[in-house]
Amino acid sequence: MYGTLEFSAIINPPQSGILAVGAARPQPVVAGGAVTVATVDVRCTLSVDHRAIGRGPRGPLAAAFTTRIQDPLGCSSEPRGC
Repeated sequence: MYGTLEFSAIINPPQSGILAVGAARPQPVVAGGAVTVATVDVRCTLSVDHRAIGRGPRGPLAAAFTTRIQDPLGCSSEPRGC
């Protein structure tokens, strides 16, 4: 929002969580000895009320979110792509 790269959102009752998404920016990548812009970097911060999700491991939630955001249509699991 407004070019901000990263921030933390505040949970307001009765919310149990809120996702803060920073600005998208191009990320340089070296491929074949040349620098190109091949990816976009977006920082996300998830604030949650621990009472709503329990005290269990948060790793699976973070892994599922990362997988979904990197491939929203699930195309990488298909042999020919989308």
